[in-house]
Amino acid sequence: MTTTDASPKGKAVQWEDVRLPAWVIGIMGGIALVAFWWLISTIFLNPSGRQIIPSPPDVIGAYITTGWDYFARNFSVTLVEAGIGYLWGNGLALALAFIVLLVPRFEGVAMQFAILTYCVPIVAIGMLAVVLFPVPKAGEPSGTAVFLAALSVFFTTVVGALLGLKSADRSSLDLITVYGGSKLTQLRKVRLIAALPAILNALQIAVPAAFLGAVLGEFFGKIEAGVGLAMILAQQNSDAPLVWALALASGAVALAGFALVGLVARLIAPWSKGAQK
Repeated sequence: MTTTDASPKGKAVQWEDVRLPAWVIGIMGGIALVAFWWLISTIFLNPSGRQIIPSPPDVIGAYITTGWDYFARNFSVTLVEAGIGYLWGNGLALALAFIVLLVPRFEGVAMQFAILTYCVPIVAIGMLAVVLFPVPKAGEPSGTAVFLAALSVFFTTVVGALLGLKSADRSSLDLITVYGGSKLTQLRKVRLIAALPAILNALQIAVPAAFLGAVLGEFFGKIEAGVGLAMILAQQNSDAPLVWALALASGAVALAGFALVGLVARLIAPWSKGAQK
């Protein structure tokens, strides 16, 4: 289908030629999603006539009623736990990837270990972590939450780092070898540069994974504050709007962290996103 107007060059303008800015598409998608959510909340009711899914005004009311301090207190604890787990999990994953490159014989064992951490149900690991880590004191992060946050990012970072490190140009590696360079020199001069985009992508994916791992860890650990504890209390009180408010706020925080690491990655390695230096 074409319009009756013609372009300056005399060609008919087609609908598929119209390109909207990305932010306009994002706003339209958000409005459509909220409208669909509102519609679903009015349709699905329990036998007593109460809403099973809270409407957007109900969730907004939960934010206003609960107050900023409540969310800030709980999210600050979870963010600390996720941040510590993020650093530990990614640090150990990168160290393991570098060791595998320097000592290739360890690759089979390293990959089996990484796959094991990914395949074992995190719920089962959480139950074990409760026994391993002591009950945190007031104001201290939960060891269980930190451990599960680190575990949640380990596999993806190991795989991403290894794929990136192995993607280095073979001729450049051979040149270093000809001039007497060691594998460590290859790692520093060639492999790290070649692997930087893949490593940064893995670190970006690890942000929401670490936050999710920390929240799951709070379901098991004995803590006094945190997003996981807040969700449990809201569920026990049958406060569905507050549960949804916490869930949506968690998604927003994870998305903000994902976008922040993506921005840092673009600044450090602009070629990885197709940008010009």
